[in-house]
Amino acid sequence: MPECRYSFWKMPNRRFADGEMVMGRWPGSVLYYEVQVTSYNDVSHLYTVKYKDGTELELKESDIRSQSSFKHRKSQSSSSSPSRRSTSRSRSRSPGRPAKGRRRSSSQSRERKDDKKKTIQETNIALLKPSENNTRRYNGEPESTERNDTSRITLEQKLKPDLETERVLEQYSLRPRKEEKKKEEIYSEKKIFETIKTIEKASSKTKELEFGGRIGTFMLIFFLPATVFYLLLMCKQDDPSLMNFPLPLPALESLWEARVFGVFLLWFFLQALFYLLPIGKVVEGLPLSNGRKLHYRINGFYAFVLTAAAIGTLLYFEFELHYLYDHFMQFAVSAAAFSMGLSIYLYIRSLKAPEEELAPGGNSGYFVYDFFTGHELNPRIGSFDLKYFCELRPGLIGWVVINLAMLLAEMKIHNQSMPSLSMILVNSFQLLYVVDALWNEEAILTTMDITHDGFGFMLAFGDLVWVPFVYSLQAFYLVGHPTAISWPVAAAITILNCIGYYIFRSANSQKNSFRRNPADPKLAYLKFIPTATGKGLLVTGWWGFVRHPNYLGDIIMALAWSLPCGFNHILPYFYVIYFICLLIHREARDEHHCKQKYGLAWERYCQRVPYRIFPYIY
Repeated sequence: MPECRYSFWKMPNRRFADGEMVMGRWPGSVLYYEVQVTSYNDVSHLYTVKYKDGTELELKESDIRSQSSFKHRKSQSSSSSPSRRSTSRSRSRSPGRPAKGRRRSSSQSRERKDDKKKTIQETNIALLKPSENNTRRYNGEPESTERNDTSRITLEQKLKPDLETERVLEQYSLRPRKEEKKKEEIYSEKKIFETIKTIEKASSKTKELEFGGRIGTFMLIFFLPATVFYLLLMCKQDDPSLMNFPLPLPALESLWEARVFGVFLLWFFLQALFYLLPIGKVVEGLPLSNGRKLHYRINGFYAFVLTAAAIGTLLYFEFELHYLYDHFMQFAVSAAAFSMGLSIYLYIRSLKAPEEELAPGGNSGYFVYDFFTGHELNPRIGSFDLKYFCELRPGLIGWVVINLAMLLAEMKIHNQSMPSLSMILVNSFQLLYVVDALWNEEAILTTMDITHDGFGFMLAFGDLVWVPFVYSLQAFYLVGHPTAISWPVAAAITILNCIGYYIFRSANSQKNSFRRNPADPKLAYLKFIPTATGKGLLVTGWWGFVRHPNYLGDIIMALAWSLPCGFNHILPYFYVIYFICLLIHREARDEHHCKQKYGLAWERYCQRVPYRIFPYIY
């Protein structure tokens, strides 16, 4: 995402500062209540204020007064919650008793009603205007470590009290019945709800396109599979040099075998069966745009244990697991074909999905872009969540199985009784990474993949093809190009991996704990910057060191995975180069989203934490 710059010398004049206690008028009424200013929108010139009951609204400057302009008095209107508006005036007199309000002239009454109508219209427009602070609820947020403690108030809840107040005020007017009927028609709930839906539908469209927009995503649909096949073909060459081009291409008929595709389908549905087993706890995800929370069963680690038992059983009965190595390219082609078919199914079903279930980043209206990024946010078949299942199960666990197959293939091809030290390091490091992800499975529910990105070709291909076949590149390379390393070198590489893992795990744990329960006494030492959204940005701990410490740990581990392959060729380091590019892209996207969401608070955070991923460098 593009970086954003701030212009300090062009700040508009503001009467009220952030954090100032003022008196704000409740929409649709003449009553003022004590509120706190939380932020100011330079574009719309609206103040975001917070009432004592936690309600957050956007008000014009004309609807806000300083506390000094009000005389200190004890009254019911100043102490009660805005949501409990008094209707004592309308209840104090019976319809049969005369009231002073009855003797008002029709012109005075009409002027008062016009003013009332104008107030309601202005307030409704402010309520209907989409707030930048509420457009993103990824993970998802980015790794900005926010606090999720504000409840969502729907527009309908805000508009209904205004309608009821208007009807009470009109109850004793002398206006003809026809005129009252006409007004009720204009302000009927049906029309207001239709207006809300129209505005929400327009505001939910994806306006900023990533990955080069329509042309870029169209190219990536072909470029990503081509990259995977190129890397695998290079590893099979005696000289896997980048200068060795063009590569001798295999015959097309050799890339496909029905039996291999059947094995892949068996693997996929076996993991789906493990996912459906009623074991493991069920947790709630983060609130969706409509306030609903989906439920997820956390049993990824159990699925890994069951898979390990199944693989162990196959090895006990002398099943040749290196079959994977012998047909590795065919398995990659099968996975790519399956991911394409799954992506087509996902897009077709997303066309019937309600507007609120579409992904904020994949609702552009352009077929190619939405197909690539994912049109529907959480596609489910009953309780079976397709995106959540593919995120950790078939690809991630399959990565470990492929590594094991490469280890056994190395022993068989080179007639070794033990695998090489390099192969042991690669398998051990990556096994730790996968087990950690499955053990901390619940943490994935706050990532952008789950909270923001739709499930389309990008994630389907990434989960089912890129992860198992590219992440296992080092193990695949070592089978055909064995590399001997000494024990001191192995010890140094192990220490490097441990450092990266410690940064990665402790930073993520710190972030997830703060998101789940910011009031946890164990986190009392952490300091944060409060934001207008009610969330906090950590400025101590790992998140006060750099803005994305988990990315730093990821890159260090990726380097440790590649070092056992030696320095004869750059091919094993493709993963490191790719990972750095990927994380820099994600970091730029995170920066852009956080800037939009947190505004001035994000600027203060960036001043406190100037480095993004690499301390003193970037």
